[in-house]
Amino acid sequence: MPQIVLQDIKKSYGSVTVVENLNLSMANNEFTVLVGPSGCGKSTVLRMIAGLEVLTAGEILIDDKPVSHLEPKDRDIAMVFQDYALYPHMNVARNMSFALRLARYPKAKIEERVKKVADILGIVPLLSRKPAQLSGGQRQRVAMGRALVRDASTFLFDEPLSNLDAKLRTQMRAELALMRRRLEKNMIYVTHDQVEAMTLGDRIVVLRSGDIQQQGSAEQLYKTPVNKFVAGFLGSPPMNFFDGMLEESEGRIFVNGDGYRLPLPDTLQKRVQEQQSKEVIVGIRPTAFKIANGSTDGVQLDLPVVLPEYIGSQSVIMSRLGGQQIQIEVSSDTPLGTNETLAFTVDPKSIYLFDPNTEATL
Repeated sequence: MPQIVLQDIKKSYGSVTVVENLNLSMANNEFTVLVGPSGCGKSTVLRMIAGLEVLTAGEILIDDKPVSHLEPKDRDIAMVFQDYALYPHMNVARNMSFALRLARYPKAKIEERVKKVADILGIVPLLSRKPAQLSGGQRQRVAMGRALVRDASTFLFDEPLSNLDAKLRTQMRAELALMRRRLEKNMIYVTHDQVEAMTLGDRIVVLRSGDIQQQGSAEQLYKTPVNKFVAGFLGSPPMNFFDGMLEESEGRIFVNGDGYRLPLPDTLQKRVQEQQSKEVIVGIRPTAFKIANGSTDGVQLDLPVVLPEYIGSQSVIMSRLGGQQIQIEVSSDTPLGTNETLAFTVDPKSIYLFDPNTEATL
């Protein structure tokens, strides 16, 4: 399997620059996920790798060989599109074998590959059907199968699950993860869904306005985000943010805000001592709020239950802290009543601080 390297790639449409000076290396046999909000350039990057978009500047290397001048068919890459792009007049078997037939593979070889991939995807009983006779999930499997039968070195997925309903999306995500284990291939997957990114990717690359904000494993990005954008993008419900002010009292540094006063843990104390500005942005994840049980661990906050949302094993509470709406995640066994006030504790070690000007993590 080849290593794919993007060197200072740039893509502009007239005066609008979508991607600028992006550098990224993807290792052999790695499942790389490009994730970010709509318009961040992730699909454009994927299409440039596939050869469907012409680079404005930069170079794409596959096994140290420049390929930006090559046609898509010459890059040994297969792509799965968001809208399936199946031929309506062909049955599933012919849709899956289309590229092989164009390449004039022997009939026996084509049948062997189609059967093997259909078995992996669980669509053997569907081979004689046409796309109109399939459900959305079945069509998506066929689209994946058409890419997989080519036995390319690299597979590109452009938001393949976004057209599916929530339940089917969860099922297909699990099937993708299992398929990933069975196939030793390079895979680059584009999505705006951070749950898909965190559950599927060996490495996650977070994009914003055509720039890489951070890359690493799901755990690295979740626990040690480099800035406010990454911290707020990964995690569901998202991180809560508050304006705060640093204050030193009796040899310790506190962060104060509207409705709260939190002592900083030793690790943060050292980081903010050289901070010139006293203004900071405080980040607290919804899971960091714990129902007070009489222990002295953490700082207690009395918060109103504005709206409880029961979502199964967990409940998400819409609350307010200092006039600002926040979200709190608790066990669904917690008795909740609208407009009541509950006592929560927050462990100071669970808070994040960000520079209000650069939004970088302190």
